Amino acid sequence: MNQHHESTGPVDEQQQITLRGPAELADALPYLMGFHPNDSVVMVALHGGRGRFGGRLRIGIPPEPGEWPSVAEQLAECLIKGSERRGQRPDAIVVFLCQDPAESENGNQVMERLRPLAQRLRTACGALDVPVLEALCISDGRYWSYCCPDARCCPAEGNQMAMPGTSVMAAAAAYAGIQVRGTLREMEARLAPLTTSAAAEQQRALDSAGVEMIPRLLDAVGREDVSRETLALVRRLMKRLAEAPVATPSAADVEDDRLIGHDEAAAVILGLQDRVTRDRAAEWMEGPEARSALRLWRALARRCVTPYEEHAAAPLTLAGWVSWSTGDEPAARVALGLALRADPHYTFAQLLHEACNQGLDPETLRRCLRGEREARAAERERTAEQATRPGAGRGTPHRRVRPAAVRRRRPPRGPACPDTTPSRRRSRRTSPLRRVGGDGR
Repeated sequence: MNQHHESTGPVDEQQQITLRGPAELADALPYLMGFHPNDSVVMVALHGGRGRFGGRLRIGIPPEPGEWPSVAEQLAECLIKGSERRGQRPDAIVVFLCQDPAESENGNQVMERLRPLAQRLRTACGALDVPVLEALCISDGRYWSYCCPDARCCPAEGNQMAMPGTSVMAAAAAYAGIQVRGTLREMEARLAPLTTSAAAEQQRALDSAGVEMIPRLLDAVGREDVSRETLALVRRLMKRLAEAPVATPSAADVEDDRLIGHDEAAAVILGLQDRVTRDRAAEWMEGPEARSALRLWRALARRCVTPYEEHAAAPLTLAGWVSWSTGDEPAARVALGLALRADPHYTFAQLLHEACNQGLDPETLRRCLRGEREARAAERERTAEQATRPGAGRGTPHRRVRPAAVRRRRPPRGPACPDTTPSRRRSRRTSPLRRVGGDGR
């Protein structure tokens, strides 16, 4: 089960849309989430007598029914307590269960199979004194209500979903510039590892790069060299992507994959396993460079082929961060959810996922990262100025320098490198990621 749920903060109170009945609620779901959720439990908080939409939460449907009672309790508590922390306890909740039929199964059978989960969610919310106003199952282009007993409006065979783009919610979303990105499955597919014949070539490139780079990453001096080389290569690849002709959305990923060599991808993927390098890469988060960075992180996530799937946590987290930083919260949640699926203990992804879900402003982290970049630039300027002063290098006492083998090394800037031993002692210097609530792994 994916333990990392997704939620969003309250919608803009100035956008008032009246939804009447299960049909309009079912049609509104993709606009609330930014995509069509597949295989998902979605819970939406309602506030006030008119049922204003508030926080919303999504999690993959647990495949084992034995998990449903505990999951239902966790989801109810998470949504209700999270809303309370934001200052608004829900007055009611709407539940959606979305799942396509399996082979030899129809939508009605899906609805009946998921009925115990719907009941568990209703009971869990009721135990916290928040009623479930409506619980809908959406499957095979139809919807069913678990709450309405009236067969005249909610027949046993379900109701057909409205044609896309014909509802009041679709009109309001179009007016507000809200886009539905397709299905969750389609969004995840853009970040999934390659399965074509190129996957074998990419694996060989990763194997070869690992033999050369891993010993250097485990050495203090070598790690700094690898970091410089990785960031320089990232800059070159971003420039290459930015200068390429703009492709249609359907061909964009294929074109990006073509522009990045297997050896280049392997070098950056392994270089990003160093946390300091990854933190520096996170600074490409805004302005014109953010678009190229996002394309690169997505392409690198696709290059984390078997058996390197866990290495995708770094590029996926960077993709999620850039998406969140540039205002694309649905894409950010998808990327961060996949990062946690690749490595459930990846702290950087955990922190960003939680911050995005709680509706925090990414400017807090952007400000920290800008400060780090400016501090490094100022240090380089001071060093260059000292080197050009008259008499530089003459008449100054030489410090006693220990041999490299016994020289004591200062703690690295930012989180410790690389991601191999969680119990390793943390640096005393606080990275920008840790300053917003964690160690930034």
